[in-house]
Amino acid sequence: MEVIVLASNRSLFLIFLVFVSLLSKNVTHVSAVNYTKPHRQVSSLRVERIRKHLNNINKPPVFTVQSPDGDVIDCVPKRKQPALDHPLLKNHKIQKAPRTMPKMMGKERSDDVKEAASVLEGAWQMWHVNSTRCPKGTVPIRRNTMDDVLRAKSLFDFGKKRRSTHLDQRTEKPDALGTNGHEHAIAYTEASSEIYGAKATINVWDPKIEQVNEFSLSQIWILSGSFVGPDLNSIEAGWQVSPELYGDNRPRLFTYWTSDSYQATGCYNLLCSGFIQTNNKIAIGAAISPLSTFSGNQFDITILIWKDPKMGNWWMGLGDKTLVGYWPAELFTHLADHATTVEWGGEVVNTRASGRHTTTQMGSGHFPDEGFGKASYFRNLEIVDSDNSLVPVHDVKILAENTECYDIKSSSSNEWGTYFYYGGPGFNPRCA
Repeated sequence: MEVIVLASNRSLFLIFLVFVSLLSKNVTHVSAVNYTKPHRQVSSLRVERIRKHLNNINKPPVFTVQSPDGDVIDCVPKRKQPALDHPLLKNHKIQKAPRTMPKMMGKERSDDVKEAASVLEGAWQMWHVNSTRCPKGTVPIRRNTMDDVLRAKSLFDFGKKRRSTHLDQRTEKPDALGTNGHEHAIAYTEASSEIYGAKATINVWDPKIEQVNEFSLSQIWILSGSFVGPDLNSIEAGWQVSPELYGDNRPRLFTYWTSDSYQATGCYNLLCSGFIQTNNKIAIGAAISPLSTFSGNQFDITILIWKDPKMGNWWMGLGDKTLVGYWPAELFTHLADHATTVEWGGEVVNTRASGRHTTTQMGSGHFPDEGFGKASYFRNLEIVDSDNSLVPVHDVKILAENTECYDIKSSSSNEWGTYFYYGGPGFNPRCA
């Protein structure tokens, strides 16, 4: 995993000593916001159902790590992870690694950036603070609790994105035309040829969330199928702040998948069977640290999702070399072949709980025209073509439902390729 550090004047510099100092002070300060809401009275039958579900997804560990942020990370034998409970994966043999990695077209980054990355590599999740890792042959899984489930609307809804109530109105463009309180600022491409993956580098912030059932995320979507029917396939990865899902306001690495337009299949992270993790150093759902600061250092992560041309599984990579795991081809219908659309950008939930637009922030909470060091960005947008090559994206379209609340501005440069700034504060004098 890479965490790239960029100075506010865009020149690169090494901050190893400062970084180590930050780690020794619990890495990153996250404001103490109480997202605990009183649970409605819970029947003994419901409690028993939740316990049974937790026993299914919290597999017995061989080793446990107590993270400084309160998370418990269980080191679970790789062959006992939740993914293999899926009925379509009963006879699945875990793929250790993809047969081939996507080929890079040209030089991705300057030597200076690679040097800075190597200094900070590996020290980017909070449970890593004491240099703790899971043993070989195991995978780190964030333990789920009764409180985690009780914050959800129901046991069925736990770990799932809520489906739009007007999905049939998505007649033009991707996920960004969703309703049901979801708002977006995205760039997207619909290549004339088949798409087999995508990549981008995203800086990480800690946007403020107003309501416990709202979230703010920044991610890549890999999509195929119909936006107006029940068969949309989606693979997603990025960072998110979700008090309902995690019980706090920390930005966390996440994954998601669905094969039926978010109706019944799929989930976040490892909260259901499906995604197969292969890495023993990365906990999906764990907090990311350090973070970008306003007018200060910018910390970003690089995410790559692509289809192994030999086995057909969709792999997730971080940085240039770190493999996290994969979504087996058996999970999908349309994505069992290829993707038709890729999206990059931000999404928030606006519940209007106070009778006005939410103050939940997207990205850094600042509008894109504020630029580097202030606004959130995606840079070096690429797709994977039918030759398994990473190809820079030159023609993206941008879309935001309400530019007075959250906006997006795209551009290009030699160093950043195609990139965009995005985000916003939500409620303000022009966004009510």
